[in-house]
Amino acid sequence: MGIPATLALALVVLPVVGLLVRSDLTRLPSLVATPSSWHALRLSLLTAALSTLACVLLGVPLAVVLARARFRGVRLLRSIVLLPLVLPPVVGGLALLYLLGRKGFLGALITALTGESVPFTTTAVVIAQTFVAMPFLVVSLEGALRGSGDRYEQVAATLGARPWTVFRRVTLPLLLPALGSGVVLSFARALGEFGATITFAGSLEDVTRTLPLEVYTQAEVDIDSAVALSLLLIVVAVIVIAVARPRSWEGGLR
Repeated sequence: MGIPATLALALVVLPVVGLLVRSDLTRLPSLVATPSSWHALRLSLLTAALSTLACVLLGVPLAVVLARARFRGVRLLRSIVLLPLVLPPVVGGLALLYLLGRKGFLGALITALTGESVPFTTTAVVIAQTFVAMPFLVVSLEGALRGSGDRYEQVAATLGARPWTVFRRVTLPLLLPALGSGVVLSFARALGEFGATITFAGSLEDVTRTLPLEVYTQAEVDIDSAVALSLLLIVVAVIVIAVARPRSWEGGLR
C-alpha cells in the first residue's frame, strides 16, 4: 500500500511545492498585503461563514428527510440534491443566474416586489457558495443517520416523546460528530468557490471579488501576486481544516 499511498500524497503535495518554488518568498509579504487582497480575504471569510450557516439551517432538515423518508422517488430527490457535487460550477452559476436574474421567473418576482436585483451582489456570492457547499453537509449527515439507524428514535417515540423532542434529544446528538465534519467541509468548499461565483455574482471589488476571484484577476496582470495569493488561500484553508476539524475524524487513531 505504500507505493500508491505515496503517489496519492505526491499528487496533492507536489503542486503546492511547485507554487512555493515559483514564488519569491522575499516579496511574499508585500504581495499579499495589498488592500485589494485583504478586502478579498475578508469578503471570502465573511461569505463562507454565512453560506456555512445557511448550509446548516437548510441542510440538516434536508439530510434528515433524505435519511428517514420512505416515499417513492426519494432516490431521485437525493440525486438532485447531490447534483452540485458533479455539476460544473459555471453551469450552477448559469442556473442561478437564470433563476434569480432580472429575467428569471423568481428573480423577476423579487425585483417587482423589492426593486432590487440579486445577481452581482454580496448576497449572490453567499447563494452561489451555499449551492455548491450544501451537498457536502448533506452527504455527511445522511451517511451518519443511515449508519446509526432509527431504533433510538423509535424507542423515544414509543415512550411518548413528540417528534420535535425526538429530533432535539435523540437525532441531533447522533448527528453532532458528522455535523462538525460537514461544517468544516462546507466552509472549506465555500472558501474556494470560483466558477458559480464569477458567473452569478461577477467580480466586483469589495462587493463580490472573493480571494479565488482575486487570484484569477491578478493572474492576468501579475503572476507573482497570483502565486502569492494562491499560497495565502492554501494557508487559510489548511488552518481552517486543522483547527476546526472534529476529533471524531481521528477517533479510530486515538
